[in-house]
Amino acid sequence: MNKRQFLKSTLGLSLTPSLVNLLRQPAAADDETFWAQVRSAYRLKPDYINLENGYYNILPEETLENHFKHIREINYQGAYYMRTAQFSDRKAMSQLVADIVQCPPDDLILTRNTTESLDMIIGGYPWQSGDEAVFAIQDYGAMQDMFDQVARRHGVVLKKLSLPMHPANDEEIVNLYARAITPKTKLLMVCHMVNITGQILPIRKICDMAHAKGVEVMVDGAHAVAHIEFNLLDLHCDYYGASLHKWLAVPLGVGMLYVKPEHVNKIWPVFAENESSAKGIERLNHLGTNPVHAHLAIKDAVHFYRQLGPARKEARLRYLQQYWTSQVRNIPGINVNTPADPTRHGAIANVGISKLKPAELAKRLLDEFNIYTVAIDGNDVHGCRITPNVFTSIAELDQLVRALKALA
Repeated sequence: MNKRQFLKSTLGLSLTPSLVNLLRQPAAADDETFWAQVRSAYRLKPDYINLENGYYNILPEETLENHFKHIREINYQGAYYMRTAQFSDRKAMSQLVADIVQCPPDDLILTRNTTESLDMIIGGYPWQSGDEAVFAIQDYGAMQDMFDQVARRHGVVLKKLSLPMHPANDEEIVNLYARAITPKTKLLMVCHMVNITGQILPIRKICDMAHAKGVEVMVDGAHAVAHIEFNLLDLHCDYYGASLHKWLAVPLGVGMLYVKPEHVNKIWPVFAENESSAKGIERLNHLGTNPVHAHLAIKDAVHFYRQLGPARKEARLRYLQQYWTSQVRNIPGINVNTPADPTRHGAIANVGISKLKPAELAKRLLDEFNIYTVAIDGNDVHGCRITPNVFTSIAELDQLVRALKALA
């Protein structure tokens, strides 16, 4: 079987005719009949209401079934596939991801997740003793751990700040980062969407400010890709990493990394590449033997995402968050740790109960109300992260609202 035949047989899409017809229909964010049919594209565990979709997004059944086909076909071809079509197929899948984030395909590579992507930049940056790095205590723990390691290893000075949960405007956030920068600052890390609160940060304004001071910016986009629409080049960042198993709903083990071309050659790869053959960003992309079938499933995930419609998906996710948070924001004893401004959030929000520790709140939500979520208790954020998805029903969010009111 040649490459063309392989792609035709294994990357064929199997959306059912009824689902294809459904997704062609116009539908508003509050069209519950439409979204109930979208829900039917997923197999959901009935034991609990899953409001912790920020960690890993459940795959639609069509994506999952096609993933199984890729596993079987690669197992069938064995080493032949791994030594031949693997590399061009991975390049084709990178192109699909680049199309979504709107950047040149030659500036983007596939990784395993956001942690690998950004830790590659932090760990591979040409640090000198006394150099400074700036980031927020609300940033993802794995990247903070890597910064701690380069601090111990290279003598890098870490400047940490705390983000306001309800900023008055973009300038409040931009100025917070600006005040932390000194002439010794080399790299600033910032979240596109803060994973524990869901707050969307003004990335371009932060990048432009930092660049004016001679500082490079690395963006954690774990929760932004396929969640909100954006043009990566318009952000003006130097590095951007994300996990595709989150909002794009690719199988576990696939992420992406964008690097501005002028920075590629100064970053040390995690795994040494043959410098005589690797050119451009490919020098950072030595994966070794890896589960390539997950890469092939990118095509299926992208197809479902395109069929659903990026703008329609984003509108639904924003609507779901606003639906439940608007009902509890002004109730005494309930603390919504996410901005009310709809431009500053997507699906994710964080909520706390004044008299309950986050771990107790998460336990009682599950034990008493059958709602599964995750407790966040640290870095100036105290509550449970609530993350619905396109398959989340209004009835499930009504159950959450009743639970929060009862517990408060």
